[in-house]
Amino acid sequence: MSNETKRDVFEDLVEELASAYIALDGEGIGEDLTNEDKQAYLKDYDTALPDDLPVIPKRISKIIRILKSIKMDITQALMYIRSELNSYTDWSLLDNNSEIFARAWVLGVWRVEETGEIVKLEAEK
Repeated sequence: MSNETKRDVFEDLVEELASAYIALDGEGIGEDLTNEDKQAYLKDYDTALPDDLPVIPKRISKIIRILKSIKMDITQALMYIRSELNSYTDWSLLDNNSEIFARAWVLGVWRVEETGEIVKLEAEK
């Protein structure tokens, strides 16, 4: 799985089609978009990440990585996060962000708020 989102794949396809159109309209014949090219775009689209990834603070991102690595379940993780955040000011009002936390936990992928980095946890083997 790459770090491309569905939107990235779509934009690549649009650029490819625009280039082909410009070549057809301009000085020569553009390269055909082959069936293999089309299938490759469809495959890329299927494996791309959703555009609306949960966005969470860096500190919470680190905590999720640790808790997932020790095989904690989501109920335990939410209780742990609540107890941790009582002593910190990060991501105040977890109750308002618990659904975002849960989506990140279940998907195993999210965007870090401060850096824009996409974090993907490896699937269990």
